[in-house]
This record gives sequence, C-alpha cells and structure tokens, in this order.
Amino acid sequence: MDVIVIETPQLGDRSYLVHDGEVALVIDPQRDIDRVEAAARDAGVRITHVAETHLHNDYLTGGFALARAHGASYLVNAAEPVEFERQPITDGQTVRVGALNVKAIATPGHTHTHLSFIVDDGATQAVFSGGSLLYGSVGRTDLVAAADTVGLTHDQYSSVRRLVAEAAAGAALFPTHGFGSFCSSGPASGAGSSTIAEQMTANHALTDADEDHFVRELVANLTAYPSYYAHMAVANARGPGPAELAVPESLDTAELARRLAAGEWVVDLRQRVAFAHQHLHGSVSFEYGNSFSTYLGWLLPLQEPLTLVGSLADVENAVRDLSRIGIDAPDAAVGTDPHALAPQAVLDSYPRVGWDGVLAGRSPADTVLDVRRADEYARSRVAGAVNIPLHDLLPRLADVPAGKLWVHCATGYRAGIAASLLSRAGRDVRHIDARFRDAGSAGIRLDQVRAAPG
Repeated sequence: MDVIVIETPQLGDRSYLVHDGEVALVIDPQRDIDRVEAAARDAGVRITHVAETHLHNDYLTGGFALARAHGASYLVNAAEPVEFERQPITDGQTVRVGALNVKAIATPGHTHTHLSFIVDDGATQAVFSGGSLLYGSVGRTDLVAAADTVGLTHDQYSSVRRLVAEAAAGAALFPTHGFGSFCSSGPASGAGSSTIAEQMTANHALTDADEDHFVRELVANLTAYPSYYAHMAVANARGPGPAELAVPESLDTAELARRLAAGEWVVDLRQRVAFAHQHLHGSVSFEYGNSFSTYLGWLLPLQEPLTLVGSLADVENAVRDLSRIGIDAPDAAVGTDPHALAPQAVLDSYPRVGWDGVLAGRSPADTVLDVRRADEYARSRVAGAVNIPLHDLLPRLADVPAGKLWVHCATGYRAGIAASLLSRAGRDVRHIDARFRDAGSAGIRLDQVRAAPG
C-alpha cells in the first residue's frame, strides 16, 4: 500500500491517493481534480474508487466529478442526504480496492454522518480520519447547528475512542483537516505525520479521562469560522461539477475603470506593501497567499461581480483557489502596474508603519483598531484599542470610530485587508504591518486580559 498526500495549504487540508500499484482509492479530493489525476498518472495507477469522509464544510468536493470522469465507485455514507447516485456505504462495511481492504467506521462528531476509513493490505494499515481524529486534536463540532454542538462534541469524544480501538496502534493516521483549516479545533499539534499510538498519548481527546471536561474545553475553544462554510455542505450534497480553471481574457482599461467607478469589487492580488504604496482607488487588497481564498470568501459578498487584478501567475492561482469554495470564473485584469491597467482611474495610497511608527506618529485622539478575532483580543491587546474583527468589518463600518485609524492584527496580513476596506470607504488609515507579539517589546502599552480557554 502506498499513500500519496495531496496538500491544499490554502485551506489547511489534505486529500489522499491510496493505491496497491495498479488501482487507487481517492479520499476527500478537492474540486480541482487535475492534481489528483496527475498523481495517479505519475504512479501509473487507475482510479477505481473515490470516498468521502463527510459532506465538507470548508470546500467543494471533487469527488463527484472525479468518480464520473473515471467511472469509479463513489463511496458516500448511505445516511448522507445527497442528490446524486453513489455507492452507499455504512458503518462496518468493507469494500475491496484491488489488494486493499477499506473498512468504514462511523465517527460522528464533526458531522452527524461522518465516516473514517481503515485501509489495510494484509501487512500494513492506515487510518483516514477526515475531520474526526486530527494530529493533537479533533475536528470542530459547531458547523452543523448551534443546538447540536454539545451533543456532537460528546459524539466526537466517543468516536475517536472507538476509532483507535478498531485500528492497529502502529497504523499511520491521515486526517483531512488540521493543517490550518478552520475545521479543526483545540490545540492542533502542527505535526506533519503521526500514528494511532502517538495520538493515544498526545491527543487531548484521548488523554482526557473526563468526558464532560473535554466537552467544556473544546466548546470554549471554538472560535469564528468563515461565513462561506454555510454554503459548502449544501453544494456538496448536490454534487459539484469540475473546477473552472481557465483565466479569462484580461479586461481593457476602460472596463476596469468603469467597474471601479461603479463600486464593484476589484481585488488587488499584489503584496500588501505594493498596494499601500500605490493602488487603484476603490480596489481592495487581498495579497495572494495561503490565506487568500479563506478571507476573500469570508468577507466579500459571494453573489456580487468580482474582478482580480495582478500578475498572470497570481491570477491563475487565485482562480484555482476560489473555485474550491464555489467562486467560479471571476473576471481579471492581468498586470501589476495600476496606472497602466486603468490610466483613467485615480491612484491612491496610505501609510504603512511598524510599531515604532505608531509610537512616533499616533496622537491621543487617534484610534488603534484591532481586527483580530475576539478571542485573540481578549487575551492581550493594545491599551485602549477598539476591536472589530476583520470578518465583521464590512457590516460594522458605521461602528468604526471617526478620525485617524491605526489598524493592526497578529501579523499584518488581516490588517492589510482591513486598511484597504477602510480606505475604500474614505477613512484615514495607517496600516500597522507588524507582528502583535512584538508590540510590547517595541514600547506599546498592552492590556493583558485573560488566558486562553483550556
């Protein structure tokens, strides 16, 4: 048995191609299935089975499209309310994939109908745990409904215990979530690999002997998650089509200028340093990187027209990333010189500073705006800072204090997005592009409020 890991760091997830040298099973594929197909070609194997651990909340699956493209059996929990043909599978059922035995284990918690898969070839065993048992933690339990969270957390506690009892201690563990995904919860370890035996001694879901204590602590640690999650499971139940990855023809200068003037969403993919220095008035900064699609999907209205502005490579990557969360075929203006892209449009800029710049330039009447999550703000904050989390900023623009704003987050990335949104709204902003952990040593007065839960 060989397991090929297909990373999606942009969403903090992994998919897997598991094969015996001839035929393969794919577990939890992302919507851009060309990556999986390339891995199968490189390994010289045929994809005969595709399996889902659950209806995903953080991305659109490629499972339905991949199974159709290859005539593969599509293994989906018989209890999932899907609108497409699949090979229903239930708890305890075993499916043969070439030389591999694939056993489904019901592991409710992340969702009510979550499955894990134990795969063995007679000599070695691997556990594919989806959003159940992660490295150091478990999948979050609040994505189904608020009223179900406590019950699902109890289920999660029981499920991981059942899973490790069913699996061999030496089995390698391959979760889908837990690599930066908002689908994980608790103190995820950040490890790149692990085994069932390691998790039995290191995972709080397995080492905490008090179930009620575990439930209280996990629920207390749940934080905000992207708003687009509400649409993913519903779309996955319909069976998403393949990703649309083609980059559209670049807009001409007049059309880009018209969109800016009309107040449409024009997203600049360049580094936040370049954006602060000079950008098209009315555009917003979502620097391309691993957090790009998460925050764009979280903040901007999904139903409104979207135009990407940046280098060809960044636009290509952004189109791929956005397809994974259901934003298909955005328009684009390819180029990195704002003036050349729209000579008719007004150019804009705002100051970008470090903590030393805050000390030197901030007056008592100015506001420090902290756009971190509420739980981050609660642990430690700049004295007197106002907290409006980035994901709440657009609907709460009226709550932003008047006057000059000094905007910060934990690293500068979220603050760059926030500064651009505020500048677009006509506010006087300073982007603090610095790590919050360095604020105190730089001489910024902090309020230490409380320790993090757990």
